[in-house]
Amino acid sequence: MVRAKKIPLRQCLGCMESKPKKELIRVVRSKDGQISIDKTGKLAGRGAYICDDIQCFNKLKKKRGLNRAFSQEISEEIYEQLCGEIKGDEK
Repeated sequence: MVRAKKIPLRQCLGCMESKPKKELIRVVRSKDGQISIDKTGKLAGRGAYICDDIQCFNKLKKKRGLNRAFSQEISEEIYEQLCGEIKGDEK
């Protein structure tokens, strides 16, 4: 009997729904506190996920979800970069 491969689920910080990891955008904080968008999903560090949806991004930004996830102040530049990543995928 062949087992079905388990699909890893992660929770979106915007809508708080669990979705397959491949459908989400990963934001990562490295050990030195550097925040970046992880397109490969393999960078070392603490990860947080958001749907590839502008409405989820707006919720995340409004409630400062990344600040809480990483327990540090996140610059506006990171939010703008994330917004650009989401809007870039809509084309």
